[in-house]
Amino acid sequence: MSTTAPSRATSSTPTSTTVPRRPALDWRIRFAALSLIWGFSFLLIKVGTDGYAPFQVTFGRLLFGTLVLAVAMAVKRERLPRGRRTWLHLTVAALLLNAAPFSLFAYSELTIPSTLAGICNATSPLWGMALSMVALSEDRPTRRRVAGLGLGFLGVLTVLGAWQGFHGLDVTGTAMALLASLCYPIGWIYVRRTLAGSGHSNLSLIGSQLGIATLQLALVTPLFAGFPSSFPLVPLLAVAALGALGTGLAVLVQYGLVNEVGSTTAQMVTYFIPVIATAAGVAVLGESLSWNTPVGAAVVLAGAALTQSRARAKPKAQ
Repeated sequence: MSTTAPSRATSSTPTSTTVPRRPALDWRIRFAALSLIWGFSFLLIKVGTDGYAPFQVTFGRLLFGTLVLAVAMAVKRERLPRGRRTWLHLTVAALLLNAAPFSLFAYSELTIPSTLAGICNATSPLWGMALSMVALSEDRPTRRRVAGLGLGFLGVLTVLGAWQGFHGLDVTGTAMALLASLCYPIGWIYVRRTLAGSGHSNLSLIGSQLGIATLQLALVTPLFAGFPSSFPLVPLLAVAALGALGTGLAVLVQYGLVNEVGSTTAQMVTYFIPVIATAAGVAVLGESLSWNTPVGAAVVLAGAALTQSRARAKPKAQ
């Protein structure tokens, strides 16, 4: 449930006399923590919408997430980005990567279980690969990628029970969840085209992006959801955890993983999110689970992994 695709680090490379600071926790522990945090996010959304309107849940999530990143930026003495064009691009990125998908997931879970929302989120790499083949010239369609796309969308049809005519499926809620997962790769491609190499640090860009998304929801929420008449404690705690942990802290952990082990390894967390979301929904919320849901999810993840893999280079003849 990534908020943005981290771009290449813009900080200068350390000199030979600079000793890089070693993180206190091994990257595998942080990777596992990130998987758990994002996996449980769909459960937290479900609990939050039990007491608040979807737009209110999204606003609270963004507010708490922004506060965490604001503290991180203050500690590291990060400056806000400069330039009108940069802020314009950040405004579009905030809509595509935060405001829109977060709101769509919150609305979708009014009518669909959190397990299904988590599995729909796993289709994001499939959408991304399909779009990048069109929008990014360096991502050429190969047999491996086309096969992965076909396999992944076959898994989606399995999850949705296409052979049953989608019986018992809330079409609107499911469409919202799938549309939310589509927003992420559109946003990633936009950021890659407009903000890559801007000279600003990832933390500065992401923190500013979340701040703009919070302002966007601050304008939208009163118009469509109003103000809460009461503040039930458990949903409020769920929203606070969703923002502080699932958005703010998760971004910082992901940011550190990308810098340490690279974006390819860090993005593997995507394949663990639906597994954890399904387990959490069944174990904690008591959501029902039919055979086609885990089977289809496994097919989706296999297809997504295939689209991200690379064929081995053939050895050149002497």
